[in-house]
Amino acid sequence: MRKTIVITGGSDGLGKSLTEYLSKENDVIILATSEQKLYDVANNNNCKYKVCDVSNYELVENTISEIINDFGKIDVLINNAGLWIQEELDANDSKRINDVVDVNLLGVINCSKSVIPIMKKQRNGLIININSQAGINHKAERVVYNATKWGVTGFSKSLADEVAKYGIRVTNLMPGMMKTDMFNKMNIEKNMANGI
Repeated sequence: MRKTIVITGGSDGLGKSLTEYLSKENDVIILATSEQKLYDVANNNNCKYKVCDVSNYELVENTISEIINDFGKIDVLINNAGLWIQEELDANDSKRINDVVDVNLLGVINCSKSVIPIMKKQRNGLIININSQAGINHKAERVVYNATKWGVTGFSKSLADEVAKYGIRVTNLMPGMMKTDMFNKMNIEKNMANGI
């Protein structure tokens, strides 16, 4: 049976790969902030898209409502949107810190909060939080990034306990290094030879 799947950060990287795979047999709706990228991915994969900044709860709530109106349900939410930040804490730009926290952690919370009512009504649903090994490890010059990922770890585990009684499952995935454009977007040179 076809599932209705919402993927944040679906315009490139892992989100794009998930879209390419899942849209073959499901109704996939991808969210991101770049309409041109969204259009290209959606057009190539016969799926839908919505321009949405996951850090803005009102926008997220409106977007999820539109999806429910269009499809009548949401079976799976994949919280994949994420930003990177590094360097020693006092060298980090404060706006960038806020953006990373808002997307990496608040975005996961916002999107999850918005889909839970329909999933409760359905008595079924799956929330997949794409986390990172940074969500269980610590490393110098990654303090803000790791803090957001540790936050996602705690959020995922606690939310899983909270919504299980409604038939909703929450999964926290912690992949290692992947060959995506995350570092290129920040003009960071990183050896990705060990990435998958």
